[in-house]
Amino acid sequence: MSIPFIQINNLSKSFGDHDVLKDITISFSKGEVVSIIGSSGSGKSTLLRCINLLEEPTSGDILIKGKSAIKGEIGKEQLATEVGMVFQSFNLFENMNVLKNCMIGQITVLKKDKTTAKNNALKYLKAVGMTQYINARPNQLSGGQKQRVAIARALAMNPECLLFDEPTSALDPEMVGEVLDVMRDLAKTGLTMIIVTHEMQFAKEVSNRIVFIDEGKVLEDRNAIDFFDQPEKERIISFLKRMNH
Repeated sequence: MSIPFIQINNLSKSFGDHDVLKDITISFSKGEVVSIIGSSGSGKSTLLRCINLLEEPTSGDILIKGKSAIKGEIGKEQLATEVGMVFQSFNLFENMNVLKNCMIGQITVLKKDKTTAKNNALKYLKAVGMTQYINARPNQLSGGQKQRVAIARALAMNPECLLFDEPTSALDPEMVGEVLDVMRDLAKTGLTMIIVTHEMQFAKEVSNRIVFIDEGKVLEDRNAIDFFDQPEKERIISFLKRMNH
């Protein structure tokens, strides 16, 4: 058995006396596309933020390629290069143009020289269809364009895995498609992707697996086709009914 790319063991996270995640054990293999779904407040985004230590878990362990991120066996900088993150609210630097947004992390974290960083940034901006906007500032872009830049920025760090935290939820409906198209293309490249989303059709289309989180626990972890076409648990049947209306 090869070791999973990410292994989460008995992970719990509490904010004060509110238990958001309760004893979650789950693994993700290299090259998998996994969608994490569930109701608002079920702990999906918190799980994602624990994986790359944006949130410190209360207990449990997170192993990246067999090394514990919690015990410091893998450093935060290495973690940032292995596991990239695309946020709901883009998190672009407003004072930098598109190109510089995609170069800054490469220069500061990966210690790349400017020419290498620029060429790499241009490669990924082209991949997401944003080449003509390299000199624009974030405030000159639509939400969909900002999110495509954010994806290019994450890819420019050459991560082995990309986490998406509801990447379309802050977008106007007509912009959702352009971001999902970019993600569809990425899913075909063999990149490991873990996606928190409420776009059910998209999740069914691109994912190998669906993980359903309910009240901080993994209620279901199944392949995507079976999850959507043959749901067994009442809780999931009612959730899917609600989402499909």
